[in-house]
Amino acid sequence: MPLIPEEPQIHESAQGPRATPASGRTAPTPRPVPGPRPAAPSRPGRPGPLRPAPPVQRTPRDVAVAKPEPSGPAVPVPSAAATPQLQLIPASAEGALDAAEEAVDLLLDSGRVPGDVLVITTGDPHPWAAHELSFGEASYWVQHDARDDVFYADATIAGRAGSRPVVVVAVNGGPAAAAATALSLARAKAGALLIVCGDPQQINSVLGAGV
Repeated sequence: MPLIPEEPQIHESAQGPRATPASGRTAPTPRPVPGPRPAAPSRPGRPGPLRPAPPVQRTPRDVAVAKPEPSGPAVPVPSAAATPQLQLIPASAEGALDAAEEAVDLLLDSGRVPGDVLVITTGDPHPWAAHELSFGEASYWVQHDARDDVFYADATIAGRAGSRPVVVVAVNGGPAAAAATALSLARAKAGALLIVCGDPQQINSVLGAGV
């Protein structure tokens, strides 16, 4: 189904409705609940506190006997697989990476932990990824396993990356197959939110192909 372009506003959580006092009155400030007070002595001419009546003893015929029902093996109820929320941010191939960076900033500003975010590029790698790979793949993937910061990966190697709650895809060029690969990987690795930055027509055509 074609996606409707959305503004790059990411709301990670929403506060529930607040209780409103009836008739527009201002709710009184709650006061601390006092502890238990000793029973007040009865005044002259007033009866003391009434005692509760003793419980009525029922005869066996008044008591309903519950019949045990045959118990069988518990049947597990299959749970529906969680589907990540999909959001499209329109951008050109030249501006897709910048749009992805803005999306990451909004995620972090909304309270997301940096280690929750994975960014996948389809064209040129992110400058951070290119810099870290210059020191060798071993050091690069050590930072991925640490999960203490946003991780950037090219679509050609993103299959090795683990799942994260949020995956951002920057369709910043590259062959058409790269976009299909990136979107397929992103769908499998995104736990809660999938953000795609790129040309809506191209993305819809890739999604319409059953990716």
